[in-house]
Amino acid sequence: MPKSRQPSSGFSDPEPQHSPSGAGWLPHGYHLAPHSHVQGQLVYAAAGTLATTTERGTWVAPANRMTWTPPGFAHSHRFYGGTDARLLNIPVALCGQLVEHPSVFAVSPLLREAVLALTGDRPESRPGAHERLLAVVIDELSDTPEQSLHLPAPSDDRLRAVTDLLHADPAQFATLAELGRVVGAGERTLSRLFHTELGMSFHRWRTTLRIQHALAHLTNGMSVTDTAMACGWSNPTSLIEAFTEIVGQTPGSYQADLRNERR
Repeated sequence: MPKSRQPSSGFSDPEPQHSPSGAGWLPHGYHLAPHSHVQGQLVYAAAGTLATTTERGTWVAPANRMTWTPPGFAHSHRFYGGTDARLLNIPVALCGQLVEHPSVFAVSPLLREAVLALTGDRPESRPGAHERLLAVVIDELSDTPEQSLHLPAPSDDRLRAVTDLLHADPAQFATLAELGRVVGAGERTLSRLFHTELGMSFHRWRTTLRIQHALAHLTNGMSVTDTAMACGWSNPTSLIEAFTEIVGQTPGSYQADLRNERR
């Protein structure tokens, strides 16, 4: 991935305990190093895709989703494709109305327009307009179910060794038993740990990992067929089925939406 660089405009690299609001176009692979905020933070890719990582795992948000990080959580961001990044700080007094853990939410048309207005460069049109728009954002998020693009991180050393191997090569076809032999753990033990620690099966965790990588490739312009091969699917149809189930649209429609947003 490219090394971190200064954003093109709108906001600067956040410092610990400071949460900026603003907008900026960021290059593919741009990375914001781990930091935390006193306030909560919403990050929205109006075009492109972003990944937010904390000690609890990674949340990926394409252009129809938004990441939420409550106050005090150390987190980092990585952006894929040319990203129109929108950062919106949420005052501590309002954070209690949202979930207490990092998450990803779907972005309704109303929520999108409110965030774009709050992070744009237009001055406040009337006194109190900012607060009213922020209240709309909170209301929309309070009524929006969390989405499924969260990849939880393990704490057990044996399970972490397996997930590290998968992170290093998401396309590998190794079974859980084969991975267990590499790290010195039994298949049944690892299967149990996936369910108890991560709340999902080995297959579901690896599929979510592959979808996250697929989003990065598709956002950067890779074809559906090449993305399927790069991420470990034997054919494009398998990718399309998994992508549609988890993201909620086909890879082709996702790329079409990206093109429309960039225009």
